[in-house]
Amino acid sequence: MKNISIALEHLKKTDPRFGILIDRFGKPDYKLNENYFEALVKSIVYQQLSGKAAFTIYTRFLDLFKSKDFPSPKQVLRNSDQQYRSIGLSRQKTCYVKEIANAFDDNEIIPEDIPKMEDDEIRNLLIKIKGIGPWTIDMFLMFTLNRPDILPLSDLGIQKGMTLFFQLDEIPEIQFMDRQAEKWRPFRTTAAWYMWKLVDEDFQW
Repeated sequence: MKNISIALEHLKKTDPRFGILIDRFGKPDYKLNENYFEALVKSIVYQQLSGKAAFTIYTRFLDLFKSKDFPSPKQVLRNSDQQYRSIGLSRQKTCYVKEIANAFDDNEIIPEDIPKMEDDEIRNLLIKIKGIGPWTIDMFLMFTLNRPDILPLSDLGIQKGMTLFFQLDEIPEIQFMDRQAEKWRPFRTTAAWYMWKLVDEDFQW
């Protein structure tokens, strides 16, 4: 993500607690992923699984294609549902992966157009694909495209992180979190990264 230093300075000005978190956790390390098909398929495989289980299934998925490169949409569509089921991919996720492959293969999604699109345009495009919901789209915007102002308020990690950040006794209402995060604009993606870190590292003030 560009302007990460500007983002950090902005967040420190909105709340000095960000300064403490930046000193503790350092700067976020964002990396663009230009293979949008890969990013979306991987997000489906990893949904609702532990990291270890998801990694195992994803590795088996890649092994089906016997190539160092990520498979093309056409290659994904050639394999039978049974092949995907045999590696541990559920019937539902197999359907979702193929829906994504169809969207790319039929040019419903044109990768070259995505970097030029606004966040909401991307949301409206991806939400039409079966299996892709708001959370998946937020993760795509944040960690594939590195869009700077995304805050997935429905994510439990974000909710827990904001509970810790504001030193509350319980998870607050969405409306409260949304209001509090207004001052973090236009760098809410970076603020979200620190909310997750608070939870992952079991941080104590």
